[in-house]
Amino acid sequence: MDSLIVNSKHVANIINKTNLPVADLAANPYLGCTHACKYCYASFMKRFSNHQEPWGEFLDVKFWKETADFKKYAGKELFLGSVCDPYLPQEKEFERTRALLLQLQNIPIKLRIATKSDLILRDLELLKKFSDVQIAWSINTLDLAFQRSMDRAVSIERRFKAMEIFFKEGFVTTCFISPIFPKITQVQEIILKAQDFCHFVYLENLNLRGDFKRRILDFIAHNYPSLMPLYEAIYINGDLSFWQDLDFKLQEFAKSLGLTYVINERKPQVTQGRRPLLINYFYHEKIKKNAKI
Repeated sequence: MDSLIVNSKHVANIINKTNLPVADLAANPYLGCTHACKYCYASFMKRFSNHQEPWGEFLDVKFWKETADFKKYAGKELFLGSVCDPYLPQEKEFERTRALLLQLQNIPIKLRIATKSDLILRDLELLKKFSDVQIAWSINTLDLAFQRSMDRAVSIERRFKAMEIFFKEGFVTTCFISPIFPKITQVQEIILKAQDFCHFVYLENLNLRGDFKRRILDFIAHNYPSLMPLYEAIYINGDLSFWQDLDFKLQEFAKSLGLTYVINERKPQVTQGRRPLLINYFYHEKIKKNAKI
């Protein structure tokens, strides 16, 4: 990426408390994300970093004390990748995620990792040294052209392959179908492809807010003009019927496969067997007030 602006950033703390429901702590070895996903919520970080460059065109590489004492985090859940992918292509050069894992390897911490990359395979043996690791790959299409129009990450096939390898090595794996683009994301086909090598399938709808709302709507208008009435109904008029209908269809689909389907399960537990648990995050406490949190 010729236009990428890379800077070094020294930080006092690489691990911080988080309000995310999936973990106690979060660590982001980079500020910025060169996958440059068009729908990325993390682009809000520009407000706090004084970056004027477009999202995806800058990267701050974080450095912290190599002698930092992380023992106080023993027993906690740590999420790697809340506002950046910890396995960006630049991780090959800078190895900041690997540096953090090396510092943590003798501490009984629970790792939760989200990525769109297969570079995590590099750290497979290192991750085996942790007793509790869960890894999620974000996959929201099987269409290579659509994927390339949305992000600069590795191909969907490479993500699936990495998921399969980690699954077979005994790790807890998740297929994160997010964000689901109405009438574009092939939800059922992705589930069928992922079901043999993941423990969980997370389902999350496309939420449009901030400056990327107009960007996505313009993209739909240009590339999928026939879908604009649907997208206007959902994202301008607030019509939620599409998600309610998809919810019902997925419940029936899960039943046909013998899969368990739940709503808003924040900290699902791994159960015996090889059948994944499907978890619907469409509602976010918005529609179903009695959803389990």
